[in-house]
Amino acid sequence: MPTNIPVPPVIPSNVPDYPSEQTRHPGLLEKVREKLRLGHYSLRTEEAYLGWIRRFVRFHGKRHPREMGAAEVEAFLTDLAVNRQVSASTQNQALAALLYLYKQVLGIQLPWLDEMVRAKRPKHLPTVLTVREVGAVLTGMEGTLDLVARLLYGTGMRLLEGLRLRVKDVDFDMRQVTVRDGKGSKDRVTMLPAALLEPLMAHLALVKTLHQEDLARGFGEVWLPDALMVKYPNAPKEWGWQFVFPAGAFSVDPVSGVRRRHHVQEQALQRAMRKAALAAGIAKQVSPHTLRHSFATHLLESGYDIRTVQELLGHKNLETTMIYTHVLNRGGKGVMSPLDRL
Repeated sequence: MPTNIPVPPVIPSNVPDYPSEQTRHPGLLEKVREKLRLGHYSLRTEEAYLGWIRRFVRFHGKRHPREMGAAEVEAFLTDLAVNRQVSASTQNQALAALLYLYKQVLGIQLPWLDEMVRAKRPKHLPTVLTVREVGAVLTGMEGTLDLVARLLYGTGMRLLEGLRLRVKDVDFDMRQVTVRDGKGSKDRVTMLPAALLEPLMAHLALVKTLHQEDLARGFGEVWLPDALMVKYPNAPKEWGWQFVFPAGAFSVDPVSGVRRRHHVQEQALQRAMRKAALAAGIAKQVSPHTLRHSFATHLLESGYDIRTVQELLGHKNLETTMIYTHVLNRGGKGVMSPLDRL
């Protein structure tokens, strides 16, 4: 996926839509869709960009974007922030979509759009579980979702990086996992925990049997990015390209219309983790990404240098990794309060 434009998630459900009457410029939306697919953008990016462009056009009485300029864009973004009270990141998603519309689709180079000030995102400290709390959450999970959660904590992968993991990228001999096309379209290597070797091997044996049954039924094809489909036309049915964590049922690809087995849905793991955290009496806001935060913090607590942790996480800047030092003894816990001297 191209890296020059941020990849926003699907538009949050709590953002109210403008009147749902059909947009007056359906041809415009089709052009945006075609341009995004030509650039091999993800379906999530496509849905998000189209959604924000629809909202922008409806907000201004269905005028064509060519007829509008800086004042209209600023008015739309202001309405999102002031009247609809969206977060800074959501406001920036909308701006990214409009940048793409004007520059990539309409071919209009507008200096004012480049100079548009992005909303400042507040800096929040990540939620981190203690080792005991991680153990309690994992103990409350079972089956495939338990294995996924343990892999995320044991490797530091993001949720979708773990769910999109392919069989060929798990190296048991080298005890490592290769993360393909991570954030920023970068590959990286992380460790494969010794504690997961046997459980993961047993899991893959079951997945291979399932794949063979799918092939016998005329299925067994997995989704691959368009460029890989062209380069390796037989790859979708090969064992090495299969998802490590396939879904329990077939689904229809919303883009191609092909019926195939996708990977486990992220919502399933999110729900399971919340349930396990509640059962363990943990009051913190727990999500799969909390395991990644905990992975980084616990490595630093164990004495590993921060640049090693940066590489394992795939952070571009060391400053991003530095946020995890907030829980170490170099911070508040390592300084004696004057009250304790009394």
